[in-house]
Amino acid sequence: MTALALPAAALASPDGEPESLLPPPPAAKADPVLRPMPVAPEAVTTAPPVVDRWQISDARQLLALVRGIGSEGLEPKDYDIPTLSAAIAQGAGPDLDATADRIFGWLIEDLRDGRTPMEARKQWFVVDPDADTMPTAKVMADALAAHDVAGVVAELAPTNPDYAALKDALAQTPASSTKRIAMIQANMDRWRWLAHDLGDQYLLTNVPEFQLRLTVNDKIVRTYKTIVGKPGRTATPQLAEIVEGVIFNPTWTVPQSIVKGEGLGAKVMANPAWAKAAGYKGTRAANGMITVVQQPGDNNSLGRMKLDMPNEHAIFLHDTPSRGLFNNDMRALSHGCVRTERALELAITMAIIGKGADKDEAVAISTSGKYTRVGLKKTFPVYITYFTMGRDINGQLRTFDDIYGRDAPVLASFDAPRVANRARKTSEEVVQIIDDLQT
Repeated sequence: MTALALPAAALASPDGEPESLLPPPPAAKADPVLRPMPVAPEAVTTAPPVVDRWQISDARQLLALVRGIGSEGLEPKDYDIPTLSAAIAQGAGPDLDATADRIFGWLIEDLRDGRTPMEARKQWFVVDPDADTMPTAKVMADALAAHDVAGVVAELAPTNPDYAALKDALAQTPASSTKRIAMIQANMDRWRWLAHDLGDQYLLTNVPEFQLRLTVNDKIVRTYKTIVGKPGRTATPQLAEIVEGVIFNPTWTVPQSIVKGEGLGAKVMANPAWAKAAGYKGTRAANGMITVVQQPGDNNSLGRMKLDMPNEHAIFLHDTPSRGLFNNDMRALSHGCVRTERALELAITMAIIGKGADKDEAVAISTSGKYTRVGLKKTFPVYITYFTMGRDINGQLRTFDDIYGRDAPVLASFDAPRVANRARKTSEEVVQIIDDLQT
């Protein structure tokens, strides 16, 4: 081991003895230089690579889709084809993403909800649930993830056979038949105003056809003639409601517009014998107000049954004692409610398949003459629609008279530019429908 060499002075003390060999005091140290600690390889994070939202192949699918969207009764010019084509030519990137998102969003909305703005859907009080069950962002994300942009048509376009019949008719119509094409487009769009899934079993009445259908798995199993509202303020509105029960032998509380406005109250109070024969029971309150209730019976204005389908319009499907009117070709005769042919048959059928009563029970209730409500364990949707072109109850494509003049605003909306950010619910005033004295 090498000896530690020390200066002689350090070894000598005043008395000649060597000093203790203590380590010298530590020298002053410079401030340390701070250096980053090494990071384990697995802890290193790097920014993800930038991935373009729209691949060119997907954008080209979208371009082909909008160019051919006329087959679905929509207008290719609505979807800014030149801008999309230019964005594709520039390649993937933010500009293509923004353009394709915008155009695809428009297309999803129009296929799912209909192109017609709410203000052109006169007396249309149906709230379509499809925007909630098939939101635009999810439909778009799924289509891009699967690289199946064209598949959006199959997902969103109505699947009802009546829509398919209109689509086939459109394909077979010459381009020169512009009026027919416009009529087909308008009625294809009306199917998009309804829920994509109408249900396995439902009632649907097409007002201009004067027919009601009981439909199971998209097949018509029963049909009934109908009488609907007179044109004007008493026109039947379009609704989607739920039948919760069947009322046999209903009473009818006559609206004040008839009791007072048409003088029925005064007539009932002044002619007790006539009132009793007609089945009316009148009472006068302390303030002089007259209330008239028509009792169950053959002359009841609601006939022998009505379907209980609560709604703010007070509209429902019911029987009528004036059954001879079903022989008329033009049956827009009521104050707005839908009178139904063979109504007892319909009521008993609904009670049975809705598991509210078996056949014998339903028949006994219907013939009892007593007001009875039969609740349904299985409720039914009922759609009151307005199609001026479509399949009739025999499956034949035909046109129906536009009895309320509701085609014009729909057709005009197709001639106008597409409306963005459309309302989902009408702002029209709710017209409370009343049914009238039978004539």
